[in-house]
Amino acid sequence: MLNFSLKDKVTIITGASRGIGEAIATVFAENGAKCILVSRKQDSISKIAEKIKENGYFADAIACHIGYPEQIKELYSKIKHKYKRLDILVNNAATNPHFGGILDADQGVWDKIMDVNVKGPFFMTKYGVKLMLESGKGSVLNISSVNAEKPGLMQGVYSISKASLVSMTKVFAKELAPFNIRVNALLPGLTDTKFSKAIINNKEICDFVIKQIPMGRYAKPFEMVGAALYFVSDAASYTTGSCLCCDGGFLL
Repeated sequence: MLNFSLKDKVTIITGASRGIGEAIATVFAENGAKCILVSRKQDSISKIAEKIKENGYFADAIACHIGYPEQIKELYSKIKHKYKRLDILVNNAATNPHFGGILDADQGVWDKIMDVNVKGPFFMTKYGVKLMLESGKGSVLNISSVNAEKPGLMQGVYSISKASLVSMTKVFAKELAPFNIRVNALLPGLTDTKFSKAIINNKEICDFVIKQIPMGRYAKPFEMVGAALYFVSDAASYTTGSCLCCDGGFLL
């Protein structure tokens, strides 16, 4: 039988205070994972962790700004001390402070996007893998975007960062496969999150995008979780370096 259970697997989910990250944390916990929720603000993730615990599942909350490698080191120091190991890492946290033409993106925009969307997942993976190596196995899931394959309207630098994350996925997958550590990526299409409000709340832009989606709608956050669960579970034991689009047919 296929094993989708995450029972007792120590799992980090970054950007877990809302949207896709919250949905992943909620469902992973329901499937038995010991979920460690990570986000910049302690209050935000503590609220989500409490909701999960109220439903009878395990959740912990640790604040960390993944754009700062020194905070990532501190995060892993806490996790190693408290949990002794890491089984699953979901790099979901991302930012896009600029919605406009790429020629209007200044250095501050570039640095912030690359720090959170590229440097953050790199060091989260680098340090996380060191814990996985001690256990002899592990799974990393990077939440990229369809913009990695087809640059998004008015989202140039963000699209570059997500394409970089896809490349990073493949590099880590190739190097870590001999150590029984799998690395995959999920590429969501337009999803109803706070992150996407600049598109969804603009009727003209939203209608333009929806017309390019064969399913004729945008996704809800929980529609990304099934693919995420597959990737990190033992059901995907021979899957690494893969990039799965969940986009309603947008890239067809």
